[in-house]
Amino acid sequence: MASGSTTRARLLNAAGVSFSAKAPDLEEAALRRGIAGAGDAAQLLANRKALAVSEDLPGAWVIGSDQILALDTQMLGKPGSRAAARAQLKQLQGSTHALVTAVSLARGGRTAWQHTDRAELTMRELSDAAIERYLDRAGSAVLGSPGAYHLEGLGATLFERVRGDYFGILGLPLLPLLAALRERGALPE
Repeated sequence: MASGSTTRARLLNAAGVSFSAKAPDLEEAALRRGIAGAGDAAQLLANRKALAVSEDLPGAWVIGSDQILALDTQMLGKPGSRAAARAQLKQLQGSTHALVTAVSLARGGRTAWQHTDRAELTMRELSDAAIERYLDRAGSAVLGSPGAYHLEGLGATLFERVRGDYFGILGLPLLPLLAALRERGALPE
């Protein structure tokens, strides 16, 4: 797996997939520059991650994945600080945004398969005080997630409606990925 994501690792482990993880050394912001659509950007990054690691492991199937939060035409990245997390939550509250998650399989420096998933999430209206309470309770872990939330945890309290694949929302479209691995003989039937 071309990722350091603990959530993606947890999903693969829970599904019984044997893997090792190696985060690629890519400048994601530079790669994303000039790409208008969230789906194109997520797929490009997923492909580049998988390809970068597959070049070092030519016989292995390498999984690359990326997720982008899109609010209208704006793409939001990982906030990185409490101030940026607060700003993202204020921007998202009371509206619907998309989480676009792409996954790619590469082997021998070539992309063999790719898939993009899109979910729509409607965040409820939040007061400034509610945002501060949430950030106090959620802690620094959410600073590494676009939108400053983890839907599988306390972040669920922020939403009034979620449409889409749960695994894709968590950052890895697991069911299509498992099917692709089975089709390629990388997983047993």
